[in-house]
Amino acid sequence: MRSIWRTLDRATVAAVVAACCAVGLFGVSYGASTIAAGFPMWMPIVMAVTVLAGGSELLFFGIVAAGGSPLAAVVAGLLLNARHLPYGLSAPEVFGHGWRRVLGIHVLNDESVAFATAPGDQERKRAAYWACGIGVALCWPLGATLGAALGSLVPDTSVLGLDAVFPVILLALILPALRDRATVRPVLVGAGLAVSVAPFVPAGLPVLIALGGLAFALRPPTPTAEQVAT
Repeated sequence: MRSIWRTLDRATVAAVVAACCAVGLFGVSYGASTIAAGFPMWMPIVMAVTVLAGGSELLFFGIVAAGGSPLAAVVAGLLLNARHLPYGLSAPEVFGHGWRRVLGIHVLNDESVAFATAPGDQERKRAAYWACGIGVALCWPLGATLGAALGSLVPDTSVLGLDAVFPVILLALILPALRDRATVRPVLVGAGLAVSVAPFVPAGLPVLIALGGLAFALRPPTPTAEQVAT
C-alpha cells in the first residue's frame, strides 16, 4: 500500500487536508453540543471512534436529547447510514483485501468516497480514499474530544447558542441534496409529515414517520412534452 501514496499530487493532498480540517472543526461543534445537551463527556468520544459517522451520531444524540427513545435514535441512525451501502458498491476496489478491507470499510464516509469516485487512475483514487478516510478517522474523534472538553469547561454552554447546532448541522447535511429537483418532493413531504404528527407522537418518532416521503422518491418521473410526442 505504501507505494500508492506517492501517486497523490499537491492539489489532491491540499483537498484532503482541507476536508479533514473541516471535519475536525465540525467535530468540535459536535462534541460541545453533545455536552451542552447533558450527555457525559465519554459518549461523543466513544461514538466518534466506533461509529465514525457524523450524521448518524448527531441524529442519535439529537433524538435522545429531545426526549426520544434510544431505540428510535438507533433505528434512525441506521437508516441514515444506509447510504453507505451504495457508497461501498460504487468503489469496492479501493478497500483492498483482508484486514485492509475491514479497516477500509470502517473509514468509508462521504468525504473519502468523494475522492474515490473523482476522475483519475485507479491507484490515485485508492491513495486519495485512504488518505482522506484515515484523516477523517483521526480528525473527527480529536475534534469531538476537544469540543467535549470545551463543553465541560464552560459552566453554561447555552450562552454560546450551542442548542441550535443540532438542527443547523442536520439542515446543512441535507441542503446539498436539495439541488436535485427529484429530491425536493420527498423531502417536503417528509418534513410535512414530521411537523403534522409532532404534537401527537413521542419525540423521535416524527423523524421515522418522515421517511414516508421516500415513497415519492420511488415514483417514476413525469414524462416531458417531448417524450410524450415521441
